[in-house]
Amino acid sequence: MPRTVAQLCRERGMDAAELVRRSGLDELRVAAIMEGRWTPSPSERRRIAGALDVSVEEITWGHVTPIQHIYGHGPQ
Repeated sequence: MPRTVAQLCRERGMDAAELVRRSGLDELRVAAIMEGRWTPSPSERRRIAGALDVSVEEITWGHVTPIQHIYGHGPQ
């Protein structure tokens, strides 16, 4: 069953800094991917999967942060 990047990191005892080092991606991008705030590009997916030693298909990609609608009347 596919797991998130954060789940795979926990299973491997890997923190974000180690994933950054292994994947070569920017630390802010890795943090956003781990938190589910960013859906990575195909090349980023390959780099993350390689760093975790799994196939791209073994990872659940996409947002996990709920989308919230903000209502208002704009600046007053």
